[in-house]
Amino acid sequence: MSSMTGRRVGRPRAIQRPDSGLAAREELLGAAAELFTRHGYAATTTRMVAERAGLRQATMYHYFAGKEDLLAELLESTVAPSLDLARRLLDDSARGAGERLRALCRFDVELLCGGPHNLGALYLLPEVRAERFAAFHRTRAELKAAYAELIAATEACAELDADERALRTDLVFGLIEGVILIHRSAPAREVAVFADATAAAALRIAGTV
Repeated sequence: MSSMTGRRVGRPRAIQRPDSGLAAREELLGAAAELFTRHGYAATTTRMVAERAGLRQATMYHYFAGKEDLLAELLESTVAPSLDLARRLLDDSARGAGERLRALCRFDVELLCGGPHNLGALYLLPEVRAERFAAFHRTRAELKAAYAELIAATEACAELDADERALRTDLVFGLIEGVILIHRSAPAREVAVFADATAAAALRIAGTV
């Protein structure tokens, strides 16, 4: 009887890798994050991602259909956790709107700048305008709407008209997302201090301090 008899054929399971302890799927995302931010999205191939993760290219396709899927998931990881927090903060009527806005700003900055790779820089890719990334844009729009709701709930904005509130939301949201450029120029800056300073600046823009 052949030695292959009885071997299960099909999708390989995500195994724990001895060097990092990550499952194969997370290894691939980490490799893609490193290569996309270091060498550029266009210059990175799926083979490069698989090899950097220590996997065969064929194995990679059990988890992701291609580069676009990897990029889409990395982009989503930069906004989905902040949106989850924003929804909880909007429901937290026991805290003032300014305090909740500060908490969201701090979290958002730490999410964008706290990882080993500057994933926020991927927003600047021209490829991100494609329809494939519509889900990311929807999540980002929901997050911005949450910022708008918190800003509108502050005492300082209560008497402002809709256009002025929208302008303040644009400025605050632009400041938060703009940290990707500042962080790229000074990656050694302590993230917690950076997050505190950015949140304080956002609140001044919103007019709450």
